[in-house]
Amino acid sequence: MADWLILTITGVVILGIVVMIVKMRINPVVSLVIGAAVLGLATGMGAAGTTETVMQGFGDIMFEVGLLIAWGVLMGSILNEMGAIHRLVDGLLRIFGPRGVPYAFGLTLGTLLQSIFLDVLLVMSAPLARRMAPHLGKYGTAKMATAMAISLECGIVLMVPGVATLALAGLLSVPLGKMLIFGLIVIVPTIVISIAIMNFFIPRGLWKIEQDQESPDDGESEIAAMNTDPSQAEAKEGLVDGHGTRVGLLPHQVHQGVARQEKEPPLILLFTPMLLALALIASGAILEMVGLSSPPMDFLSSPVIALLISLLGTSYVGRFTIGRKRVESAVVDGFRESGQILILTGAGGSLAAVVAGSGMGDILGQYFSAGSFAPLLTVWAIAAVLHIAVGSVSISAITAAGLLAPVAPQIGLDPVLIALAAGAGSLFLVHVTSNTFWLLQSMLGQTTKGTLKSCSLGVSVASVVALCCTLVLGLFI
Repeated sequence: MADWLILTITGVVILGIVVMIVKMRINPVVSLVIGAAVLGLATGMGAAGTTETVMQGFGDIMFEVGLLIAWGVLMGSILNEMGAIHRLVDGLLRIFGPRGVPYAFGLTLGTLLQSIFLDVLLVMSAPLARRMAPHLGKYGTAKMATAMAISLECGIVLMVPGVATLALAGLLSVPLGKMLIFGLIVIVPTIVISIAIMNFFIPRGLWKIEQDQESPDDGESEIAAMNTDPSQAEAKEGLVDGHGTRVGLLPHQVHQGVARQEKEPPLILLFTPMLLALALIASGAILEMVGLSSPPMDFLSSPVIALLISLLGTSYVGRFTIGRKRVESAVVDGFRESGQILILTGAGGSLAAVVAGSGMGDILGQYFSAGSFAPLLTVWAIAAVLHIAVGSVSISAITAAGLLAPVAPQIGLDPVLIALAAGAGSLFLVHVTSNTFWLLQSMLGQTTKGTLKSCSLGVSVASVVALCCTLVLGLFI
């Protein structure tokens, strides 16, 4: 089959997936599998070959990241139940003061807390960000909303153990320790620079308080009611378009008064298991890069074992701080949240496998070279366009990376750069099709116009900054 025809068919299939998701309202998982099947048949893989490739692609990505995603979501659910996030944010305000809080808050959400499912983390941290906003002055709401939007979206695609980051690493066969190190190298300057850029323009005409914020009484009373009255919290649960789940709102809110009456353990104790896991994974990657290894360290630093140790440690700490029953309840909620993530990731792996089997790698390899920025710019642009159309960071990142994955072995490009570029592109223009957009609007007291500035513009700035950081990184690896 001619190269131009394969490229055309692939483009039409990707467009068809977008139409199915956006216009026909077909579930993204179903749309991705349909697209993979059509692409395989149209490019001559045959019925049996297409079916086998779709199933193999799903199984391969689950083999790589299935347990990792499950461990991460479960650990985040237990941390949520223990109220660790509220205490952490209070500590940040005391330590860094008003000027430094947006940066400290953003870096914490974008790096340390990425084991927590995005919507859950947003719902947990938004009332705290809104409570801190008045301490930052006239534009406090704008600054905290921007920091939250940038850090939450960046973390999910650039930082281990963000669910999309795990999927990208598995899809491109990037060792998780390597993804952790290079993702950290990119995400830290991305968050800091992006917040600094936005904070520069916010007080210089970008943010209009009377147009971009709700009146102080509109959202404050709702947040206050959710933080003080459990029955009101339960009544509000369904108001966030179905995303105010029990994991996101109720456990910590309902038990908050009880937790504060008890003697609280040191905050560092709650996060020690997670920090241990990240240290083990990073240590293993560093030892591998310098050519040093030992069987015990190889075992402990393997991501699935390191995160399992972290999960067990978090559960153990939880039993002594909130009790066995609440830990078990958090685990049940975590399993409920992880199911949809796993299936979506697997469907993305199916499409990527069919794209690779269609010969796309050989075709694109003719036009790219490892010494050029063209592959990274291409994957960024594809992810950006997909995100604008579909509204899902995970889907756009996984799909774009799958399209360019075959290029890496052809031209000698390090796959971690493709993963980071795909993640960066998927951040571009978070808008009204995104759940995150509406959650940020409703929970931080912004108007739709204000959210277009803090979220859509802010995260788009981060998308470009992350691409620039990835391009610079590409000069050295």
